[in-house]
Amino acid sequence: MAAGGDLVWYASYGANTDRGRFSCYVSGGAPPGGTRENPGCRNRTPPRAEAAVWLAGGVHFGLESPMWGGGLAMLDPGLPGAAPARAYLVTAEQFADIAAQEMYRSPGDGPDPRAALRTGRAVLGPGRYETLLYCGDIAGRPVLTFTAHWGAADTEPTAPSAGYLAVIGSGLEAAHRWGPRRTGDYLASRPGAAGRWTGGDVAALLAAG
Repeated sequence: MAAGGDLVWYASYGANTDRGRFSCYVSGGAPPGGTRENPGCRNRTPPRAEAAVWLAGGVHFGLESPMWGGGLAMLDPGLPGAAPARAYLVTAEQFADIAAQEMYRSPGDGPDPRAALRTGRAVLGPGRYETLLYCGDIAGRPVLTFTAHWGAADTEPTAPSAGYLAVIGSGLEAAHRWGPRRTGDYLASRPGAAGRWTGGDVAALLAAG
């Protein structure tokens, strides 16, 4: 079980796939194009390692992102297939602080990862990122992420903004060694983006960035 100093993998399938955006959750600050200043973790040590991973289920866009505008990325483990993600090896305390910031709480007021490790899933509140998921292990270390407690079928699809897609796409490209077209096709296929964005549109965003 993870205690405060133990290491866990935090897996991001959204904007935190981008290392620069993720670093704002660790060291504080606002990413380019973002509108929210993050306080950062109590422990600002950079991640010990990174890994390209796949998470069971699928990503969909719904609600509205307070940071980027447009639809927000959420993981529905009940969707078919697997979602590409980028995992960062951090302490359990850092994971809790990252989750707290996503939940609009203060660092130090985050969830205990053990809540999800016991059963695979822990619903901590009604918010969009207040459900922890245990997604397996890498080299004996647990992989954790957070999402909404509801699924894609319970959410009205909402098109994501160009800035949001660009930052997610840049992170996936770097982690999975994809080109703009493959990344664009993947993101444009997600519920909420499908029918509003084409793979070529998203690839153009990435090429421009």
